[in-house]
Amino acid sequence: MSITPPRDEATIAVRQRVYVDAGRAAVWGLGVNVVLVIAKLSGGIVTGSAALIADAVNSIGDVASALAVRGALSVAQREEDDDHPYGHTKAESIAGLCVALLVAFSAGLLAIETAKRFGGELRVPAVLAGWIAAVCALVKEVTYRFTARVAQRLDSSALRATAWDHRSDALGSAAVAVSLLLSPYVGAWGPYIDPIAALCVCGMLVITGIRIFTSTAREMMDQQADEATVTRARAVAEAVAGVSYVEKLRIRKSGLEFFVEIHVQVPGEMSVQEGHRIGHDVKDMLLIEMPRVRDVHVHIEPDTHSEAS
Repeated sequence: MSITPPRDEATIAVRQRVYVDAGRAAVWGLGVNVVLVIAKLSGGIVTGSAALIADAVNSIGDVASALAVRGALSVAQREEDDDHPYGHTKAESIAGLCVALLVAFSAGLLAIETAKRFGGELRVPAVLAGWIAAVCALVKEVTYRFTARVAQRLDSSALRATAWDHRSDALGSAAVAVSLLLSPYVGAWGPYIDPIAALCVCGMLVITGIRIFTSTAREMMDQQADEATVTRARAVAEAVAGVSYVEKLRIRKSGLEFFVEIHVQVPGEMSVQEGHRIGHDVKDMLLIEMPRVRDVHVHIEPDTHSEAS
């Protein structure tokens, strides 16, 4: 009873809309990051700001991440095949892991390169670098809020990782902006403000990467779905005529979709044919009421719950 089920037009439309919204958020973030790379890199070279250049390199990583997420969403929509009987939905989660690793790794490299600058000649960057960083921080915060709303609505690991990457960029750029704008007024400490700000950005990015990796790894290990989803599925199954009790319910999130394994109890004197029909009714109702459920495996058990009570 776990073969790919037929779906009505409404559930297909909802499922497709989920991927369309996720894809748009990824593309929008990609466009923003491309513009910021150009602005930060140009500003860093012109003003001689290591912190701004470090921020630009981080944005280059964001561009690569956005491309990975967009590609993963396209792969995740593919239907089941002989080699992938459960579909390709894990591609979205894999993209989330890649984003996390890329964020942490690039931040580590930037920290090493920035630390080397302390052995050379340091100077105070032009004030223009601070204003460029401030504008970039504002743009990134707006991008974070948009992406985070979409990620929360779709419960997307990849978009959630991308959103936190935007937020860390916004905070990092804000720290760089404040530091660079204040550096001309702190006397002998002025030349050190820029590389110190760059190191702080790197440290923040490493922490963000670790947090994203941990969250997405739990999903890859088939952690039980959130309580609201589980409660909703249980209520839908128990409302089906003939179902006495939901004995076991396991729901694993796979990318933007869910796979359900459910054991339902029916009256013990019921025929196999009737129990089979109820099982299909449970499956059909879950697919109709919860369009993001990709497939359902139903197991029928004799009713022992009412006897025990």
